[in-house]
Amino acid sequence: MNLKDKITEDLKSAMKSGEKLRIETLRMLRAQILEFEKSGMNRAMTDDDDMKILLSSVKKRKESIEQYEKAGRKELADQELKEIEIIQAYLPKQMTKEEAEIVIVKVIAEVGATSVKDFGKVMPAVMKELKGKVDGKIINEIVKQKLT
Repeated sequence: MNLKDKITEDLKSAMKSGEKLRIETLRMLRAQILEFEKSGMNRAMTDDDDMKILLSSVKKRKESIEQYEKAGRKELADQELKEIEIIQAYLPKQMTKEEAEIVIVKVIAEVGATSVKDFGKVMPAVMKELKGKVDGKIINEIVKQKLT
């Protein structure tokens, strides 16, 4: 079952059970998928496209949380956090920082990176390996730490 079908099924069950926040979040995701399909790409959605939509949705919410917390709007920040939890159910299981560090060290060795100058070589390989499994900021942080 592809992402669109899974979201549609989950949306139906959320509507039956009356989960308002879940309904709104799933409708937003479904709208993004439909927007992509009608964007004129003339191709079917890939798993990579699904991942991009989900990750961008999570990223937008994290940015919103920061803004709401700065403005002292804890209730809105909490709502965004709940939406992130709903979206993350469709993402692959997230790795811990320690698990990501092991993969990053392996990739650095494979690429043969020795200094911060090799950052540009390491990041694409690491992102290919860890995309969707770890937050990009954490990956960036670990790579910089390991290369210095």
